[in-house]
Amino acid sequence: MMFGFERRVATRFLREGRMQTMLIIVGVAAGVAVVAYISALITGLQQNTIEKTLGAQAHLTLSPLDDVVLAARAPVSAGTAELVQTQPRAQRPRSIGNWQLLVPLLEAMPEVAAVSPMVSAAGLATRGEASKAIALVGVDLDRYDRIVSLRSKVVDGTARLEPGEGIIGRELADDLGVRVGDRVGIVTGGVSDSLRVTALVDLGVRELNRRTVIVPLRTAQSLAGLPGGATQLDLTLVDIWSAQTLADDLAARWPYKAESWQQANAQLVSALNAQSVSTSVIRGVVMVVVVLGIASVLVVSVVQKRREIGILRAMGATQGQVLRIFLLQGAIVGALGSALGVLLAVLLIWAFTTFVLGSDGLPLFNITLEPALALRVAAIATVCGVLAAVAPARRAARLDPAQAIRL
Repeated sequence: MMFGFERRVATRFLREGRMQTMLIIVGVAAGVAVVAYISALITGLQQNTIEKTLGAQAHLTLSPLDDVVLAARAPVSAGTAELVQTQPRAQRPRSIGNWQLLVPLLEAMPEVAAVSPMVSAAGLATRGEASKAIALVGVDLDRYDRIVSLRSKVVDGTARLEPGEGIIGRELADDLGVRVGDRVGIVTGGVSDSLRVTALVDLGVRELNRRTVIVPLRTAQSLAGLPGGATQLDLTLVDIWSAQTLADDLAARWPYKAESWQQANAQLVSALNAQSVSTSVIRGVVMVVVVLGIASVLVVSVVQKRREIGILRAMGATQGQVLRIFLLQGAIVGALGSALGVLLAVLLIWAFTTFVLGSDGLPLFNITLEPALALRVAAIATVCGVLAAVAPARRAARLDPAQAIRL
């Protein structure tokens, strides 16, 4: 067996210093458990945050460019009056030109999973004497469901958008005193209509629930004064992190405004990046502590085993064999500590999902230790164990046999 002699001597040295060996294995296990648990916790937290944030919005939206006022023309002769100030132009709902032709082009892109045209406009919802400002959203239900999974957010009724029907947010229904089957008046820009409520939805954000009214696309086109139009195209992507790259590409290719979810949630992205950096710093510090712990124990082992090392050298053991003995000790300690640490991390994750619950009695968010993450952390810890053993191993290999035996 390769390195059979070195392995036997390494395990014997570890058994003789049983207490030191156990302490350092427990130390490595604690470090691995902290790294694995924190990594799984932050990953689960970030995924939960992103899912909730993107649960009610598209990964990428295409819309017409904003109306702008051109700068005043420079005077052509002296003494001519000059306009030095311009006023921004009020924005109005405008349709994307040729959006019907654009949809199949976007759907053919490998990065795009779904496309949904939308008409959005501001308005009022009325019910008796109650009146609330709303955001009117006109969609094709089947297409829009692929963007935000609307049917899964229904809390009462059945999601259906036939002519004359609408879906409203749960809080808006409470404000207006509306139940499924009741009628609600909609007023936008002087145009009014009446809708029968088919479902109440929870979009995950209370403010959205308080002002969202979803109607058929044709109904919104009529209410917004955009017959056959669409104010934006919502896109769901295969990889959400490619949204910004694709947005830049689409903006450069076509005369439209392309906004990714990263742009719409810049503060959230900054917070996620800060979390990732903090987690990396914690992992690095813990690994440094593990390396120092293993190295300190092996340095003490070299001092304690100087006579044994001298005898081994006198009996014909080479410097390379002595070097490998201590490197194997580092690898064994790192591997055993890693295995124990992964088990401890699994136990911590189980405790978190079992005892840390929300007001609904369910775990705050899903957290799992992916096998790939566990293997990666264990491999890094084992490599750190070997690296920590390099200095003590070189010191042991350089010991003079005659001097070591006399000590």
